[in-house]
Amino acid sequence: MTAPRSATPGRLTTAIRAVAEPQARRILVVDDEETIRTALARFLRARGFDVTTADSGRNALASLNDEKFVAMLSDIRMPEMTGLELVPLAHAVDPDLAIIMLTAVNDAPTATEALAQGAMDYLMKPVELGDLATALERALHKRALAIEQRKVERLIREEVAAQTEELQNERRALHSMVVETVQALVRAQEAKDPFLRGHSDRVADLAASIASTLGLADDEIDIMRIAAHVMDVGKIGIRESVLNKPGALTAEEFEHVKSHVTMSVEILSAIKPLARALDPVRHHHEHFDGSGYPAGLAGETISLGGRILAAADTYDALTSKRAWREPMSPPEAVAFLEARSGSLLDPKVFAALRAVVTRRKTLQFLDPSAG
Repeated sequence: MTAPRSATPGRLTTAIRAVAEPQARRILVVDDEETIRTALARFLRARGFDVTTADSGRNALASLNDEKFVAMLSDIRMPEMTGLELVPLAHAVDPDLAIIMLTAVNDAPTATEALAQGAMDYLMKPVELGDLATALERALHKRALAIEQRKVERLIREEVAAQTEELQNERRALHSMVVETVQALVRAQEAKDPFLRGHSDRVADLAASIASTLGLADDEIDIMRIAAHVMDVGKIGIRESVLNKPGALTAEEFEHVKSHVTMSVEILSAIKPLARALDPVRHHHEHFDGSGYPAGLAGETISLGGRILAAADTYDALTSKRAWREPMSPPEAVAFLEARSGSLLDPKVFAALRAVVTRRKTLQFLDPSAG
């Protein structure tokens, strides 16, 4: 081996100091020839490195598993395990390890394969110590840059994730504010009629229970609850004299009342967070046999959400007191709707409604304080 070039050690020291980690000066030398291991270790220790040697690929892997190194100098031709076989195994232990291969054979395909396996450089024996110092400096610099790049990429990912979460939180807050505003309008409308007070809350609770019984996903259940709360917002455009009329409505008055569905959809269509609630709201007065309004849809052309809201809305209307009639009891309302299953209501949705009502009555029997 020849003496190192005089300018190299200073540059090497600068590069090493740039790698700010406790193991920045630890190097593993792997060669089956003791004289080469000893010479390389002496050279590197003279320049302040902490050097460990290994006489085989297997022993090198044992050292890598036991200790942390920043670089490995490895011979290619060794018994049992070659340097080319060692490289991917070493990187499996420590992906950050900077690897320089050493060989006595000037073989371009071998050099290419070594670099393809993940080695950072390839030097011919006998190694000129100045070239080794330069190659080591270059490899450690690449390693430091790669580590820093990953740190930056991780910070960017974390920042993007944080910004995304913040944006999602803002959207959820806006969504909640919009829904609460519409609900407030509905409750203000209900407050004008003592017979309707709390109607949307009860329908929302019942619709969510029916949706759950039918096996809908949690987000779909939430949509049902929201749709029930806002489905009658269009009633703010209905004349109070008609809404609060104690007797039967005229044909003109009934047509006026029916327009609240269209008005609800028009109001809600301008609110993007409520887009998924539109079909349930649009269809909640459609009948399974096609006799409902506003479109006269039938069967499964009515959205499932619309069929659920129709069942919950009708049941609550039947079991609530009105100016012109007394409320039905739950069993009476269920019997009334059962007779109209397949015409007014979807039989599948009615079965879920009946299950919910039965479960609630059972809970009330077991615990009278239960709602």
